[in-house]
Amino acid sequence: MDGAATTRWLIVGVDGSDSSRHALEWTAHQAVLRGLGLRIVVAASSPATVGVFAAPVPGEEPQAVSGADTSTAERLLAYAADWVSRLFPELEVDPRLSSARPLDALLVEAAAPDAAAVVVGSRGLSGFLAAFVGSVGIELAARSPVPVVVMPHEHASAHGVRGRVIVGVDGSEPSRRAVEFGFAQAEFAQTELVAVCAWQPLVAFAAATGPIPPELFDDTTAAEAARQSLEEEIADARLRHPGVTATPRVVRAHPVVALLEEATPADLIVVGSRGRGGVRGLLLGSVSHSVLHGARGPVAILR
Repeated sequence: MDGAATTRWLIVGVDGSDSSRHALEWTAHQAVLRGLGLRIVVAASSPATVGVFAAPVPGEEPQAVSGADTSTAERLLAYAADWVSRLFPELEVDPRLSSARPLDALLVEAAAPDAAAVVVGSRGLSGFLAAFVGSVGIELAARSPVPVVVMPHEHASAHGVRGRVIVGVDGSEPSRRAVEFGFAQAEFAQTELVAVCAWQPLVAFAAATGPIPPELFDDTTAAEAARQSLEEEIADARLRHPGVTATPRVVRAHPVVALLEEATPADLIVVGSRGRGGVRGLLLGSVSHSVLHGARGPVAILR
């Protein structure tokens, strides 16, 4: 059987910025852990100058790209593929140059049947290859058929620290997919999973929501209800992934605060693209959007 036909790929968008270097390195490591290939995508659709990982392309002065000239993008792609192959010589690497807009290039790759997930940096360069900036990451997360992981602008490395998987749980369908993805990721990485369910006092919302049973104003009752809900939401995933150490955590706080305070830069935060109270028409829910902008480590978003 042809091995190329059976390979599944982690896709990473590279634009030459330091943020995309973090994304490239992190994705390559994840691909090695999971036995997947690495597909590197560079989009060469906008004219301007570019550096490689916050520096000029080795051996070249920064140049402007005009019209159909893709030479700078080709050099960037070749450099990125060579760089990651030196770090992970056992990794299968598939470099791809696209003439489409960055978002469109990544959506095409994400729609491929062999795609496992897409990873981008949260910040790119301005102009040429300014591809994988925050707005692209947000729209990609809202439209991608596979999980999207966004790396922070300044990824704080945590040497010697085993990263955990932090999953936000709220009972919505995207949240349930986030739970399954988080358990699978924790299983592959042989690391701990922390399932976070945040709850808030109902008093502040009483006027807007109408009559509320008096017992729900009691913090102890509300916390216990949240705990039971959390246990139910992760029960099936625990059975499917018995080797994962899963710690349920019920927190009296806003969901964004609960997740960001729990996670360290070494951890992967996993959230659904929108929760039960999502507003139609928005690309992402308020929680996933705020976590994406506030996290110090990688964030995975599932639709």
